[in-house]
Amino acid sequence: MASSYVGGLSGAFIPVSEDAAMIRAVEAGAMTLEKLEAMTAVCSVGLDMVAVPGDTPAETISAIIADEAAIGVVNNKTTAVRIIPVPNKGVGQSAEYGGLLGTAPVMATSKFSSA
Repeated sequence: MASSYVGGLSGAFIPVSEDAAMIRAVEAGAMTLEKLEAMTAVCSVGLDMVAVPGDTPAETISAIIADEAAIGVVNNKTTAVRIIPVPNKGVGQSAEYGGLLGTAPVMATSKFSSA
């Protein structure tokens, strides 16, 4: 993946639940929430269809959204977040959204408090 100056996924929203390769990468542990956030600083416009455990604190979700907003401000680009807390699901389980929305593996959030 590259920056907008040489191509890559600049301006693309990368939906974890709708991309088979992304789903496999998450399931294998090769793709983390932190890595997805880092990618948005270079080649995408945000976190899309990311499932997190249903018991994720509101402060953690707010901090993820704030991180994306900061990336957008610093890079002078639009960013967005569709992060979905999945009730009664934990890391490694899957959330089935159905239809074109696909299946999302539940991803771990930081173990550190954002409170």
